[in-house]
Amino acid sequence: MTALRGEKRSETEDKDKQFSERFYGRFERGIPVGREIVEDKIDARFRNGVLSLVLPKTEKAQSQVKRIATKS
Repeated sequence: MTALRGEKRSETEDKDKQFSERFYGRFERGIPVGREIVEDKIDARFRNGVLSLVLPKTEKAQSQVKRIATKS
């Protein structure tokens, strides 16, 4: 299992209404990866609020991929 860990921070301040809020929290998500994934080559990137994961398949798993044509 591969784990993703992070921390979220948010601060809001409104001087007109004289209040401020702060939210902090840690999170962790476990992603079960099968034997078809090369765990040493997993890559994660966080950009503009989007987390992108690259889970490379083994050569054996890639040879078993089915391609399905889509109709438009």
